[in-house]
Amino acid sequence: MREFIVEADGGSRGNPGPAGYGAVVSDAVTGETLAEASEYLGVVTNNVAEYRGLLAGLRAAHELDPTATVHVRMDSKLVVEQMSGRWKIKHPDMKPLALEAGRVFPADRVTYEWIPRERNKHADRLANEAMDAGVASVASSAGTDSGAAPVSSADAGAGAGAGADVRAARSVAGSPGWGPADMGAPATFVLLRHGETPLTPQKRFSGSGGSDPSLSDVGREQAERVAAALARRGTIQDIVASPLARTRETAGIVAARLGLEVTVEDGLRETDFGAWEGLTFGEARERYPDDLDAWLADPTARPTGAGESFAETAERIAVTRDKLVAAYAGRTVLLVTHVTPIKTFVRLALGAPPESLFRMELSAASLSAIAYYADGNASVRLLNDTSHLR
Repeated sequence: MREFIVEADGGSRGNPGPAGYGAVVSDAVTGETLAEASEYLGVVTNNVAEYRGLLAGLRAAHELDPTATVHVRMDSKLVVEQMSGRWKIKHPDMKPLALEAGRVFPADRVTYEWIPRERNKHADRLANEAMDAGVASVASSAGTDSGAAPVSSADAGAGAGAGADVRAARSVAGSPGWGPADMGAPATFVLLRHGETPLTPQKRFSGSGGSDPSLSDVGREQAERVAAALARRGTIQDIVASPLARTRETAGIVAARLGLEVTVEDGLRETDFGAWEGLTFGEARERYPDDLDAWLADPTARPTGAGESFAETAERIAVTRDKLVAAYAGRTVLLVTHVTPIKTFVRLALGAPPESLFRMELSAASLSAIAYYADGNASVRLLNDTSHLR
């Protein structure tokens, strides 16, 4: 039985923006390149382009020998993990592509491997060539239209290639780096950290496994100020809160001012800090130095005892996010939650590494905001706003 290596890649300049894919099929024994495929896709997201590259590579391999086994190599962690069955596929644009890719060969004849981008240069080059050709074609068409938008000085300063990308995005999508105007209103999450508790000023670990403190007098005053500010804005349509006392109390104060009900969502709870609950950072370091160092260095490390790792928190928040985005599409929702969940929402929206959690400041009763669009993209609009408290 023959064995093929399929290397695939996809990219989008703007995400969504002008996009393309590249795929290469080679002989697993000799390394000989047997087939190449590439295509300009118009304006789509990176993830869709990656899936289209995978599908093209599998189809090219099937045309060569439908009885072969295939080893797929991609630098898209998302595609590799989803097609391997370790991550769920929830986005409506990717589900049909994944199903279609899964039908090209029987599942037991295809394996997947993540590789660094520098080891995927052949497919990456094909994808970029497809994007270059597509962008040039669209730009050329736009140039013959007397109504085409002129190139701004900013476009010209970016260089000829970048200017062509911008003009192509304008022609297809209406403005550079933005998707079509018919995506509809995003689901907007206004993320409110609860007000102070007696533990907050002392900077003690206070997660979901501790004493579950209520708000202090200062915390209740902060919640009243948030409520007044949100009432003035008049944009909140729903309120969802973590089940812990401090978040439910904060949410209740805001809900009373806005005339809304509070829905409790367990997925919004704070991380469980195990044996560190109630301790200051210094006390935790003194008692559990090795565990604390491991936790700071590795997102999969758990706090001492039955704690929850940052990786586990991120997985929980991602599931909760997808659930809430589907439930509140097109609405503006206040999520009353905690430090780690809010930072995790922001980190995931930015595609930032786990260590970025330690590089964000998030004050008690602060507001942050993220918009989630129908194409799967997210836009961070606000972080740690405390102007309503001053």
